Amino acid sequence: MCLGRRELGLCLLSGLFLAIHFWTWISSLEYTSVASSAALVTTNPLWVGLASAVLLRERLAPAALAGIALTVAGSVLIFAADSGGSETLATNPPLGNALALAGAIAASGYLLVGRVLRARISLTAYVWLAYAVAAILLAAAAGASGISLQALSLPAWGFMALLAIGPQIVGHTAFNWAVRRLTATFVAVAILGEPVGAAILAWFVFEEGFTPLQLSGFVLLLAGIFVAARGEIRHP
Repeated sequence: MCLGRRELGLCLLSGLFLAIHFWTWISSLEYTSVASSAALVTTNPLWVGLASAVLLRERLAPAALAGIALTVAGSVLIFAADSGGSETLATNPPLGNALALAGAIAASGYLLVGRVLRARISLTAYVWLAYAVAAILLAAAAGASGISLQALSLPAWGFMALLAIGPQIVGHTAFNWAVRRLTATFVAVAILGEPVGAAILAWFVFEEGFTPLQLSGFVLLLAGIFVAARGEIRHP
C-alpha cells in the first residue's frame, strides 16, 4: 500500500503519542502507587471526549458530560490522597500522578489519530508503522538517559517479550481494529477495567494498601467511566 504524505505523517504522530504514553506511564510507577497510576492513566474517556468535541466537533451527550465530571472528581481525590500520604511504597506521588495523567493524554491522542487513520489505511500498515516508530523513539530515549538495553538480564528480556506480544501486539492491535468501527471514546472506555485489576494485583504482590480517600477516588472514577459508557451506548 502506497501511503501519502498526510497518512505517513499521521502514522509518525501516532507512534510519537504511543511512545510518550509508555514513557510517562511506566516512569510514573517509580513515584506513585500502581493503583493510582493505573487509575489516572485510564482517564482516557475524559480527554478523548473533550478532544472529540473540540477537534472532531462531536456533540457530547449529557451522560458523557456527567461521566467527565465524576472522572475529574475522582482524579482530584486520588491526588489529594497521595499528596497526604497513603499506605503505599510511593516516593513522590504528585510527580508520579502527573506522569500518569500525561500518559493518559498521550494515549488519547494515539486513539484519536488512530481513528482518523484507520478510515484510510489497513490495520496491518497502521500498526507496523505506529509500533515501529514508538519502539525506535523509546529505544532512543533509553539511550539518551544512559540506560543500556544490552545490559539487561535474560529474564528481563523475556518479560519485555511477553509484554510486547500480549498487551502490545494483541491488546493494542485489537483496539486499533475496533477504533475503525467504534468511536474513540467508546474504545477508550473499553480499557477501563485496568485500574481495578492493577490495584488488586498490587495489593497481593506489593502489599500496597489504600486510604479511604483514595478508595473514594477510585469509586468516583469508575462511576464516571460507567456513566460515560452508558451514554456512549445510548448515543452511538
